[in-house]
Amino acid sequence: MGSWVYAKKCRESKDNIVAMLSLEAIGYYRDEEGSQNYPWPLGVFYPDRGDFVAMVGNWSSRELVRECLETFRSTTKFPCEGAAPPGLIPGVGWSDHWAFWQEGYPALMVTATAPFRNANYHQPTDAPDTLDYERMARVVEGLERVLDGLAGEKSK
Repeated sequence: MGSWVYAKKCRESKDNIVAMLSLEAIGYYRDEEGSQNYPWPLGVFYPDRGDFVAMVGNWSSRELVRECLETFRSTTKFPCEGAAPPGLIPGVGWSDHWAFWQEGYPALMVTATAPFRNANYHQPTDAPDTLDYERMARVVEGLERVLDGLAGEKSK
């Protein structure tokens, strides 16, 4: 896993990584009720419409998740959910952020929940015309403000 090789090298070099955000499948959104699925037990706590972006961390990254959620929600008119659930829940560690957790860095995944919403995910039908570029752009603009906030906070 290339991200783990990189994270290990960062740790060996004693790089001061204060946050790693992994963008994973951020372009697929649905407004219909029932368009969002979850691994158990998350469906009890989160919306059933796939119209939001999620920020997912682990327990060690919970403060990063909280900070990023707070900034995103206060600066961006776009639904955003977040959590730092146990890693045994499917999907929590399914991207490059996992590698940074292994090396002790705070990290989170920003996602439209991939296969829990998008039936095209990693299928032949996973094509550019299935993505919602307007919503994806709003998410990216919100993440720019999140990164600006993190950079400002960490430079103090």
